[in-house]
Amino acid sequence: MDGQMTMTSRRAVFGLMGLSLGLMVACGPAKPANVPEGGDSSNNAGDGGKKAPEVAGVYVGGDGPATVADAAGQVIIVDFWATYCEPCKKSFPMYQELVDKHAGAVVVIGVSVDDPEDVSQDDIKAFATELNVTFPIVWDKEHKTAEAYKPPKMPTSYVIDKSGNIRHVHSGYSPTEAEEIANEVDELLK
Repeated sequence: MDGQMTMTSRRAVFGLMGLSLGLMVACGPAKPANVPEGGDSSNNAGDGGKKAPEVAGVYVGGDGPATVADAAGQVIIVDFWATYCEPCKKSFPMYQELVDKHAGAVVVIGVSVDDPEDVSQDDIKAFATELNVTFPIVWDKEHKTAEAYKPPKMPTSYVIDKSGNIRHVHSGYSPTEAEEIANEVDELLK
């Protein structure tokens, strides 16, 4: 009996440790299941060559194409973000700079994964307005686009070539990320 209680106690301890770790990584109730926020960055070109899934959701605002199909022939960045995500606030100005620098050749589509129970469409618009971005914002209320792409954390961006293939994936955001993404975009524009 003592051995059984010890095993049960161990399971309880490991369960609590897992829960504590999950709470430390989490950033709030607005994030969909299995999509933690993160500040670290990694470039995974493992999806290179894979056709980019379509973006679907509620169009919130912004200028330019709001779907992969509408942006065909251009370099596209599909950026998954949320209003609770602090690194997202840092990445948005960099994406706006890319859109401004490569007007007509680069499209950024910001895909919000905020839950409708936690934010309104006005909250999402306010986030974009506060950061002075003009690129299209789509609200993935039902997380269908996120399910298709499977972003591992917030933010995650997918750099897509002119043929509609995912070439680079960036999970998280760090200050060095801007130059790396800009270089990838420049290479894909050649």
